[in-house]
Amino acid sequence: MTKKKDPNARREAEKYAQPIQSREFILDLLEDIGRPVPQDELEQRLNLKSDDDQEALRRRLRAMVRDGQVVQNRRGGYGIARRMGVIAGRVQAHKDGFGFLIPDEGKDDIFLSPRQMASILHGDRVSVRISGEDNRGRLEGSVVDILERNTKRLVGRFFKESGVQYMVPDNSRFNHEVIIPEGKAGSAKPGQIVLVDILEYPTKKTQPVGEVYQVLGEHRAAGMEVEIAIHSFGLPSEFPEPVKAEAKTFGEEVAEKAKQGREDFRELDFVTIDGEDARDFDDAVFCEETAKGWRLIVAIADVAHYVQPGSPLDQEAETRGTSVYFPDWVIPMLPEELSNGLCSLNPDVDRLTMACEMLVDKDGKVGRAKFFNALIRSHKRLTYTQVGKLLDDGDPKMHQSLGRFVPRLQALHDLYKAFASARKRRGAIDFESVETKIVFDADRKIEDIVEVQRNVAHKIIEECMIAANVQAAKFLDKNGIPTLYRVHEKPPADALEKLRMFLGPLGLQLGGGDSPSAKDYSKLIANIQDRPDKSLIETVLLRSMSQAVYQPELNGHFGLGLDHYAHFTSPIRRYPDLLVHRGIKHILAGKPAHEFPYDNKRMENLGTHCSMVERRADDATRDAVSWLKCDYMKDRIGDEFDGLIIGVTSFGLFVEIKGMHVEGLVHVTTLENDYYQFDPTMHRLVGERGGLEFRLADPLRVRVARVDPDERKIDFEPIIDADEVRARRKARGSKPIAKPSGRDDRGGKKKGGAKGKKKDKQGDKKKSRRRRRK
Repeated sequence: MTKKKDPNARREAEKYAQPIQSREFILDLLEDIGRPVPQDELEQRLNLKSDDDQEALRRRLRAMVRDGQVVQNRRGGYGIARRMGVIAGRVQAHKDGFGFLIPDEGKDDIFLSPRQMASILHGDRVSVRISGEDNRGRLEGSVVDILERNTKRLVGRFFKESGVQYMVPDNSRFNHEVIIPEGKAGSAKPGQIVLVDILEYPTKKTQPVGEVYQVLGEHRAAGMEVEIAIHSFGLPSEFPEPVKAEAKTFGEEVAEKAKQGREDFRELDFVTIDGEDARDFDDAVFCEETAKGWRLIVAIADVAHYVQPGSPLDQEAETRGTSVYFPDWVIPMLPEELSNGLCSLNPDVDRLTMACEMLVDKDGKVGRAKFFNALIRSHKRLTYTQVGKLLDDGDPKMHQSLGRFVPRLQALHDLYKAFASARKRRGAIDFESVETKIVFDADRKIEDIVEVQRNVAHKIIEECMIAANVQAAKFLDKNGIPTLYRVHEKPPADALEKLRMFLGPLGLQLGGGDSPSAKDYSKLIANIQDRPDKSLIETVLLRSMSQAVYQPELNGHFGLGLDHYAHFTSPIRRYPDLLVHRGIKHILAGKPAHEFPYDNKRMENLGTHCSMVERRADDATRDAVSWLKCDYMKDRIGDEFDGLIIGVTSFGLFVEIKGMHVEGLVHVTTLENDYYQFDPTMHRLVGERGGLEFRLADPLRVRVARVDPDERKIDFEPIIDADEVRARRKARGSKPIAKPSGRDDRGGKKKGGAKGKKKDKQGDKKKSRRRRRK
């Protein structure tokens, strides 16, 4: 029996009616023992005599196994996972049957072979033991235990062949067909899209078994792409009844009591500036010129007033984490009663807001900032197009139409110029991106895909929001309140090394040594503006940078060149913004930091979750848009388009059609009659004999060869005339690149060495002859 005291005993007593020793204490005890221990021995050492205490220990050990903290061996003993060489994490499956374990502790991914993946589904949590390295030098794992099944329901197409019923999941990461037993198909007909509940999970010898839960509809029905994405990516789309009930309790107008004790800004000429199709308005702005610069007030919907911590609304908002925007469809984070109603800053109605007032000097520097619980009234709902016509085009009709708001908009324009100058001085990185909009016909089929051009109005609002985000981060940091910052880390060392290897042969250099700043990137971008390969270089620069995440550590925003940055301006559609608002409200209420109901550990977990759901939303939207674009292109097989190479791999070129932003693959076997070598450093394919090369960002005319909406795939064939080939060779003086002996295009060892290479060439020649015969 151990005589040590559990330092976390008080915490456990507050959480549980029948408290036992904490997880930390049990792990320390196992560390001291130095070997796996069965439960009955642990009961003795922890002095747990009652049946209730022993049952509590059993549940705790089971939870610790599930979370990858301990492992139960074949003899029933519990040992510390890391001491037993076992690593826990979540599985990311690949459509080709293999997968990777993403460790909970953030270490390198571990390769899982198709054999190891046989009993695992994408998203499952498992524990693995390192079994060696594969032929590409990656750590390879052997599955020890399946800790948690992540998938209970799948979406896909129902089939019936030779008396066998099965469903093929739409998400290609789920590469198991689900067997549907007789009597479990409901009203499903072959070819329809169905939801299937998993009844039995796969084993190494058997496929998963399921039951049709719901028939969603015909395969290519209008709107089906959104339904598929919702279920394929596990997006919460229906609000639970308690959430809907709570949303209705607030009424349709702001209660008079809620207006009390707030800074009253209703007389100020606040306006909202958004897109024509916007429905929820997070932010409104007011600007006036002062003797030393400008007074800017950014007013943001006070969602935190309505959504209280722990309420049904809050729990659902946390689960969703973000609104998800599909073409012509939105899954909101909050019910419409709030998102389009009480929280939306609609014109000519009183609204509760969190306002950030900033005094900005002529150099674009914020000298003083102050936050308020405020009451405002938006006096005009403006669009980017209207403001652009006024400020960019000087449209006299728009000048007359906007009347008294013109001086406010001109003040915003002047302020933007000062912000833009400050942005340039600090070296913020600017990549001009083009967005597209899908135009639907009456049957919700794509009628057109058009580019959306950013004008000065977009940039004005962007700079105002960035300024408010910076001040929110500074305010919370100064007052020691845990929060989620929007962090964009510096480029990782390996990415910088690859970038410099790419820039060197082009005669370019990125300054900053081992730790370049945003200013170093911006300086390089400025130096390449007149180069013909500008697009290529900018693309490679962009790909070298890290992905932005939410986290409680204040590590700055590399791309914007800022030390402080948080998301404050969109609490209707982003949960991190709501958390930032709660922190600011806590400070304004005069409460001490230690009473804030979130600590760093809780924020860390929320940051991981919010980053994950943000990526999930992006993936789901991309999937639906890809389906729509494939559906749009299926009637254009044989048509020719001008494209741009946006990706280069050993197996071919990814090409995007100009103006439409439709992507497809030009497989390497469709290129000119030559063998092409992949040069990953210079992002190109180079012909061995002719020296013709295809580089990232090169223009390439293509013909649509094949379209498969189910696979989200479009295949192109290149159209290259002899004059273009000669011109390319002459302009670049391309030389064949030397491939490392005995290695394949991916850097892995070839099984057959030189002989294998020779056989591969002979096989490719035979394939080429067969293609010509066809």
